[in-house]
Amino acid sequence: MGIPLRRKTNETMRLLITTFAGIIFGFFLGVSFPTISLTKMNFPSSLFPSIDITYIEDKYSGLSTEALLDAFNTFKANKVMSVPSSKDNETKIWIPTNPRGAERLPPDIIESESDLYPRRLWGQPSEDLTIKPKYLVTFTVGISQKYNIDAAVKKFSENFTIMLFHYDGQASAWDEFEWSKRAIHVSVRKQTKWWYAKRFLHPDIVAPYDYIFMWDEDLGVEHFDAEEYIKLVRKHGLEISQPGLEPNSGLTWAMTRKRDDTEVHKVTEERPGWCTDPHLPPCAAFVEIMATVFSRNAWRCAWHMIQVCSSDFIFSGRCHFSPFPCVGYKFFFEMQNDLVHGWGLDFALRRCVEPPHEKIGVVDAQWIVHQGVPSLGNQGHAEGGRAPWEGVRERCRKEWAMFQDRMADAETAYFKAMGMNTSNLIAHKWIES
Repeated sequence: MGIPLRRKTNETMRLLITTFAGIIFGFFLGVSFPTISLTKMNFPSSLFPSIDITYIEDKYSGLSTEALLDAFNTFKANKVMSVPSSKDNETKIWIPTNPRGAERLPPDIIESESDLYPRRLWGQPSEDLTIKPKYLVTFTVGISQKYNIDAAVKKFSENFTIMLFHYDGQASAWDEFEWSKRAIHVSVRKQTKWWYAKRFLHPDIVAPYDYIFMWDEDLGVEHFDAEEYIKLVRKHGLEISQPGLEPNSGLTWAMTRKRDDTEVHKVTEERPGWCTDPHLPPCAAFVEIMATVFSRNAWRCAWHMIQVCSSDFIFSGRCHFSPFPCVGYKFFFEMQNDLVHGWGLDFALRRCVEPPHEKIGVVDAQWIVHQGVPSLGNQGHAEGGRAPWEGVRERCRKEWAMFQDRMADAETAYFKAMGMNTSNLIAHKWIES
């Protein structure tokens, strides 16, 4: 018995309507969910050895990714690996504001500064240090001055990290002193304190220290107390300083002579014609380099002046490294790092603080004696019938002249590049007679 035609037509229409309604419902259901990129999903590599998910998503981009994802739900596993996108590579890190060379690192992992605190090889790192010294004192030493250095070190409290630079290679000979076992020793033969300072006292390494003492080995400290010195430096706002020198200890400059009527002095009177300006060295803004004390910020600047680097200026012939920014101009640098004695730095330190005649001074209430022991001079080389110290002294004079020329050239090049008149620049050159 046959099925009536009208009944077949109704069933067909019902099927078509149901199918159409299902398609519409599925479409709106699909677009109502957030789009999910397959390339961000994690799948076990063992189950997808040859499936290029990115290719599938690109080829069928007209379909809902939710629908495509349903086809792979049965392949999920606990052990997963990230499948990066070959198009966007969204996991790549590049942060231009990070320190140079660290642009690929997440900022929270970067530690651009360090310290000189010795650490244990065991236990909890947070328990390594019972005290964190706030100051650093360095001595450039030879073994012949070890008892003088022993007396000097005892003037510095546990708030100081002690660091010895050994120019004679005899670091182990200091083990008889208990403090030496806690000190930091750097040994390179026949080098000066400025050679060591440039290479081992980078500002990012000594950043934990409020003040850095850079002292020679031939200083008498009977009348000196380091903690009291720090108090006076803070009180008078000194960024660069030195203790006053006992008047009978072979003074070169009037500025560094100890005064009896004041805690600190910042200006002096020199011999006629020696000072072109009462606010400039050697009448103000001046200390010597035998017992210099830097604040953290002043040292960050001064470090960049040690071993100035000569260079070729791309469009004006010749230029040298400058502490001033050469914004917008290109340089070809030929690094030299050839000046090791530091002569001339004392006249240039004023560029690191503002105003220099207020921020640089001599502490009279805590004074020292310059013994004038030419021990480093004996590390020179005897030639042409001359004593070793004579060659060292000649090199010092040459470096002073070279440093002054480089600084003058650097300033002139900078101001010319900025379109400024250089005719009023103060020529400030000193060569010891």
